[in-house]
Amino acid sequence: MKKLIFLGVLVAWSLGSCNSQSDHGHEGHDHATEAHNHEHDHDHEQHAHEEAGHSHDHEGDAHAEEEGHAEGASDEIVMPPAKAQAAGVETGTVEPGNFTQVIKTSGQVLAAQGDERVAVATVAGVVSFKGKVTEGMSVREGMPLVLLSSGNIAEGDPVQKARVAYEVSKKEYERMQALVESRIVSEKDFAQAKQAYENARISYEAVAKNHTDRGQAVTAPIGGYVKSLLVKEGDYVTVGQPLVSITQNRRLFLRADVSEKYYASLPAITSANFCTPYNSKVYALQDLNGRLLSYGKASGEGSYYIPVTFEFDNRGDVVPGSFVEIYLLARPMEGVISVPRSALTEEQGSFYVYLQLDEECYRKQLVTLGADNGQRVQVLSGLKAGDRLVTRGAYQVKLAGAANALPAHSHEH
Repeated sequence: MKKLIFLGVLVAWSLGSCNSQSDHGHEGHDHATEAHNHEHDHDHEQHAHEEAGHSHDHEGDAHAEEEGHAEGASDEIVMPPAKAQAAGVETGTVEPGNFTQVIKTSGQVLAAQGDERVAVATVAGVVSFKGKVTEGMSVREGMPLVLLSSGNIAEGDPVQKARVAYEVSKKEYERMQALVESRIVSEKDFAQAKQAYENARISYEAVAKNHTDRGQAVTAPIGGYVKSLLVKEGDYVTVGQPLVSITQNRRLFLRADVSEKYYASLPAITSANFCTPYNSKVYALQDLNGRLLSYGKASGEGSYYIPVTFEFDNRGDVVPGSFVEIYLLARPMEGVISVPRSALTEEQGSFYVYLQLDEECYRKQLVTLGADNGQRVQVLSGLKAGDRLVTRGAYQVKLAGAANALPAHSHEH
């Protein structure tokens, strides 16, 4: 009986152990399957991440390429030809050429000797102008400018006094002329009477020539322009006092005041350009039949400047007496790249030009400048021969670039 019970327990234990191993086997199989599935899912997920990363790299490359292209085109300025023409934009090709060393200074335009005269008072009297006499007006030789009235002066009208003196001396001369033949008067007395008569005649004819009912007229000694009025209406003047200054403005002097440090360079100066303050126009002496007259050998008293004097024809509207900026032209230089001043723009002390890339595309270019002769400026760096740049209307191109009103333009070189 005990054996049967022991045998039954053993069988039961064996069956339980077998089931346990079967369940454990299935559990292990499930864990392995789950691990395999997890690894497979992880591989898929990693592959998906790699594909996503690869896609992201493609997008990043495309974005970088787009940004790089946009960055490459960001400095280009689009300006259609019709708009550029309306704005007065002109272009030209950079070509090396001749230039000169330049000494920049200041100076003054002066009237040339012999081209200026002064009308003076022929009698004493009170000034009244003949019509409207103003500075700068054109006058002809012999044109009445000023009337001098002496009617209300205690000394009386000098013309009337000269006329009376002339008539008296004339009668005395004629009387003594008849008596000298009869030897009633001596030759000496007759000579004195003749001298008095001639003096009175000359005086009277001199003042009577321009005498009017309103007074003595003073006329222009030369034709030209009224430079300055030296008296005012109602002033009392004496004989010989200056009244009106007149200039012909045909020939003018240009005097440049040069610093002593350029003394060694003065013999090399050949010509000059100058710019006036009232119209900002640059005049070239070579276009005005100008020539160098002289340069000083020493500075003046109380001054550190040496005068350099030129002479030129006044074919334009140059005002004598005006102070000007002067560009003295010295030693020549060959193979120099230079641009017109109108091609330059300035930003915070730096200078730029605008290169033309194609028919409607421009690009701003930084340049380093050298000598400036008032018309053109030497370029030390930033340009090369063959470049095409904007020579006129650069400011309009600059405004077009600042506005960013037009879409980006794709340009390939």
